[in-house]
Amino acid sequence: MAASDHTILEQAADWLRQGRKVALATVVETWGSAPQPIGSQLVIDDDGNFIGSVSGGCVEGAVVTEALDIIASGKPRLLQFGVADETAWKVGLACGGRIGVYVEPIQ
Repeated sequence: MAASDHTILEQAADWLRQGRKVALATVVETWGSAPQPIGSQLVIDDDGNFIGSVSGGCVEGAVVTEALDIIASGKPRLLQFGVADETAWKVGLACGGRIGVYVEPIQ
């Protein structure tokens, strides 16, 4: 689901007020052709609900899966996706670029 930065952060705040655990994923690096610019965000709750985009739909599923682990562990992680990775085609980042996505639990 596409959303503005303002809407994404509002949703994160709403989920936190409801007592949900939340992670924020942010594009922090891009190389070559990247579907979303640096600063693009995706917010994920502990039920796997999400809003925003870090890749235009290419890797959101993988980011959500990792975010659930990050929410559970409380430890942030830098994820990297690119066409050179053996999993790139599996997660759909076939645009020829690479992205770095920093995922952190928020409170």
